[in-house]
Amino acid sequence: MDRLANTVRPYAWGSTTAIPELLGVAPTGEPQAEMWMGAHPGAPSRVTRGAERDRPLSEVIAAAPERELGEAAVAKFGPRLPFLLKLLAAGAPLSLQVHPDLTQARDGYGAEESAGVPLDAPHRNYKDANHKPELICALTPFDGLCGFRSAAAAAELLAGLEVDSLKPYVDLLHAQPEEAALREVLTAVLTADPQEMAATVAEAAAAAERLGGDYAPYAAIAHHYPGDPGVIAAMLLNHVRLQPGEALFLGAGVPHAYLDGLGVEIMANSDNVLRCGLTPKHVDVPELLRIVRFEATEPGILRPEESPSGEEVYDTPIDEFRLSRYVLAPDAEPRDLTASTPQILLCTAGSVTAGELTLAPGESAFVPAGEKAELSGTGGGPGTVFRATVVA
Repeated sequence: MDRLANTVRPYAWGSTTAIPELLGVAPTGEPQAEMWMGAHPGAPSRVTRGAERDRPLSEVIAAAPERELGEAAVAKFGPRLPFLLKLLAAGAPLSLQVHPDLTQARDGYGAEESAGVPLDAPHRNYKDANHKPELICALTPFDGLCGFRSAAAAAELLAGLEVDSLKPYVDLLHAQPEEAALREVLTAVLTADPQEMAATVAEAAAAAERLGGDYAPYAAIAHHYPGDPGVIAAMLLNHVRLQPGEALFLGAGVPHAYLDGLGVEIMANSDNVLRCGLTPKHVDVPELLRIVRFEATEPGILRPEESPSGEEVYDTPIDEFRLSRYVLAPDAEPRDLTASTPQILLCTAGSVTAGELTLAPGESAFVPAGEKAELSGTGGGPGTVFRATVVA
């Protein structure tokens, strides 16, 4: 078992305080958005193996994939860790975005490779050939947007702002079959004249600020992204607030954005993102419209299902990751976590013992496949550990 040294990414939308408070360190004053745990090439965790200090976990796995990941995981996912675990701390809204399914990712990546589009080109959509389902589990109250409202509910929300330039969108939402209506309105919003849309957003933001209540999240979004058409696009989506321990699973084609709060996020190891707004980055409207699933859905809030062993599992329909949680009383019997698949253990509260390691909040460990792993509390109150692995 290896203690992980992890990189914190300073994206502009990150909270300046949430991750430092969890780690028990002083804030730097700069945003600290995500702490990455895993073997992603962009910022792999680092381990100490024998005399080798700060060795990237990606190199450790590449040197002996079956030993580190297990034969079944390598056979199913290849010689790489197929998930990335994060602490995510949103102090401002993230971009409104959607992820492709596996076929779309492979086709899109292949097409851009064949066309010679550089991987670092700002207009490139597909950085790899993998899909990117993800799960966010709240550690604090956590606000986000997830999936489309019904066309009728979206029309009611827009109409309530009493902004004349939004009335054509309201009429479209009432006049068309639901999926066609949502598609037509999102297309119209993202392809509108930028100056005209900026004026519409400014008027809508002022109305949202005045009305408050259900409109307050959109006033806050507009404060961070003045004039951005994504402010209006966001009003087509469900607003959801997670309480600590609750989670959202985000599959392919579901538009979403995280707005505020601290959570544990796990995702398939991919960088494929199609953006719908709330960003200065490239928005490829034709490709976006090919990826988005225009269907109204209720955001399905996940709550963990407890097993007889005390493991609380967040059930998802994919195999690249499996996230669960243990809440350990100081005097609880040790839990045997030994598995034939790789694991990352992340402590988020209290203090726990994992093997020979003691983990405090924000500390994590990598457990190679097949290695003996016991988990127990250390006293002084309950300890909480998230367990990330795969289904193989």
